[in-house]
Amino acid sequence: MEQHGLITTLVAAIVLAFVFGFVAQRLRFSPIVGYLFAGFIVGPFSPGFTADVELALQLSEIGVILLMFGVGLKISLDDIWSVRWVAVPGSLLQTVLVGAMGAGVGLAFAMPLTEAILLGLAMSIASTVVFLRVLEDRRLMKTEEGRISVSWLLVEDIIIILAIVLLPALVTATSGQGASVSPLSIAIALGITLAKIAGFVALMLIVGGRFFPWLIVQIAHTKSRELLSLGTLALALGVAGAAYFWFDASFALGAFLGGLALNGSKFSHKVAEDSLPLRDTFAVLFFVAVGMLLDPSVLLREPLAIAALVAVIVIGKAVLAYVPMRMLGQGRASSLLIAFGTAQIGEFSFVLAGLGRQFNVMTAETYNLILGAAMISIAINPFLMRFVPETQHKLEAKPEPALA
Repeated sequence: MEQHGLITTLVAAIVLAFVFGFVAQRLRFSPIVGYLFAGFIVGPFSPGFTADVELALQLSEIGVILLMFGVGLKISLDDIWSVRWVAVPGSLLQTVLVGAMGAGVGLAFAMPLTEAILLGLAMSIASTVVFLRVLEDRRLMKTEEGRISVSWLLVEDIIIILAIVLLPALVTATSGQGASVSPLSIAIALGITLAKIAGFVALMLIVGGRFFPWLIVQIAHTKSRELLSLGTLALALGVAGAAYFWFDASFALGAFLGGLALNGSKFSHKVAEDSLPLRDTFAVLFFVAVGMLLDPSVLLREPLAIAALVAVIVIGKAVLAYVPMRMLGQGRASSLLIAFGTAQIGEFSFVLAGLGRQFNVMTAETYNLILGAAMISIAINPFLMRFVPETQHKLEAKPEPALA
């Protein structure tokens, strides 16, 4: 069966995701809960067939790439620029404060400093897939709330890129070899990373903004549906790969900028529509992959640590998004959407935790704590989001008092 690992993983993941997603929907739960449970069923911590976890994770990464590419097709640069004074300070404040809270939990449970810092960073990054699925389902992508949400996630994406680049220096500095790592070397590494990202952004918006629309028009003139679909997929994956391998950016950021460069072209709506089924399928695989990773015994071994981390993610993140949004002059309904939408963690948290394991600064137990907290927060999130429309309806019926 080893030689058919990709096929068996896809078959098991998609079939079981459909079955349990349908059951969850009939029971009035979010289908996401069913997808997560399907992942657990085919994962290494349940009896019976075990799918290939590494393959599932890579397939789920494609889901993130396609999702961010689709977002770039729908959100224009002007839209993002118009909300920068809300999204940038709000996201930075939430990330820093939640990171500090998460690190505090780690230190309270006797983790070393580096491990506690990584734990805090993992807690501070919301799942792109979860939040954007909510925005798309509610048709909020082109609203003010949608623009703020996308910009909020992009700021977090840049933060996680910087964290990944600086992690080796942080590990060296806190492992007794700090003399060889000066603040200047860290500043240089940070500056190089920012310069690479800025160069890639400029390349995509200036060169890509002219070349990609022209390329799609040429493909469309062939009047071949499959070529247009294949060209779209090649563009999304190609730009994401270039961002990762040549500019040290994330796949997601590269795919988003590729979509942004194509935004507003004659066929951008058609491209977005054709790629939707593929995006939905791979997004489901992301949730299945999350379910596969969890060792449920950690819930019994470390119930207090799990409870503390879930409280930081669900309550801490929600409060630390809602308050800055209100301070920045946003309405209560918009603030609640951002607060509840970011009250979960996901794919980039796993990437950072995986690097911690690779550098031997994070134990398997802490890694499982992050996975457990992520799975619980993702499962809870749809229930939290149900309060947003009802709250919004109530808020529209009452005058809004001035914020003190």
